[in-house]
Amino acid sequence: MPLYALLASLLFITVIFIYFVRSKNIHIWGMQYIFQSLTKSKSKQKPIHIMFCFIDHYEPRWHNASIDIERQRVQKWCDVYPQLAGKHKDADGQYPKHSFFYPEEEYREEHINKLKQLCDAGYGEIEIHLHHNDDTSDGFRQKIQYFRDLLAKKHGCLSVNKEGKISFGFVHGDWALDNSHPDGNNCGVNDELIILREEGCYADFTLPSAPHPTQTRTINSIYMAKDDPVAPKSHDRGELLSTARKAQGDLLIVQGPLTLNWQERKWHVLPRIENSDVRGNQPPTEQRVDLWVNQAISVVGREEWIFIKIHTHGTQDNDIGALLGKPVDDMFYYLENKYNDGTNYMLHYVTAREMVNIIRAAEDGKQGNPNDFRDYVYTNIVK
Repeated sequence: MPLYALLASLLFITVIFIYFVRSKNIHIWGMQYIFQSLTKSKSKQKPIHIMFCFIDHYEPRWHNASIDIERQRVQKWCDVYPQLAGKHKDADGQYPKHSFFYPEEEYREEHINKLKQLCDAGYGEIEIHLHHNDDTSDGFRQKIQYFRDLLAKKHGCLSVNKEGKISFGFVHGDWALDNSHPDGNNCGVNDELIILREEGCYADFTLPSAPHPTQTRTINSIYMAKDDPVAPKSHDRGELLSTARKAQGDLLIVQGPLTLNWQERKWHVLPRIENSDVRGNQPPTEQRVDLWVNQAISVVGREEWIFIKIHTHGTQDNDIGALLGKPVDDMFYYLENKYNDGTNYMLHYVTAREMVNIIRAAEDGKQGNPNDFRDYVYTNIVK
């Protein structure tokens, strides 16, 4: 090949690569990805305990659906999920659990009542989700207080900490936690982390959001974020949880796996982003499950406890078939067959609350079977 042709080819490839990195916002987290790829070590201690948590941005009104469509979506989950999950058990005899993060702005009493029955049967728990835009600190606080108290006092959802304070997990709508969108859209509140902590939030589960620009530099981590009340995106960095000392900050951030999938390439060249999102067009294949495990998200010093948080939008019509059908069914079978042999791996299906309890137990130096710590700090409200 002539030199000019070679240089032209290299230039073309470089331009394509730069476009790919920028268009997918990989420049935000790419250096951390490279660093982790080169330095992250895996635990040699056996068995490896895998905490598997399914977070759902559960929006019955998606696409401004009619009330009849809302009811059909909720009813399908209540009818089908027990049939699906009832076929599966983890090392502790627990069913797969679904954490329903329900939007404040879509509240309907009848939907929560149905989901609560499903959860009370052992299939999940309900937490808080919120979409808002151009909001104020007072406005955000009022929304959180209203929905927190409504779920807890009227429906018996959420949890309490050791002091009896109502506690909850949180997912921010449109990914824009702490006003993290570069254009300031879908939030407007720079002190969200402080407000969430003060109102009882035990952890945020929004991330990863890649390829969205709200994605943080920090990836594949469990950490405490310190809020700067006058600046956005304070959770871009934080102090990793460790058994060595108590991490300081305003809010616990629990991230799901984020990496590049080099085995599934676009145009046979560019890797696809693995962002732990499960949809109809992103089924949870065996290869993806292995990638989630290989990110080895853990508390520093307790690397034999791995935390996998995947997410979905469970009421979107194009995805319900996969979430309540064969793709997720196959995922559970694969987890139970490969990652629950009792010698090399033990599998634990957990809710968002149970995951945080086990994370806090790890931080406090607890060892042994994570199943013993499902209610370590936060316990379900009993009504």
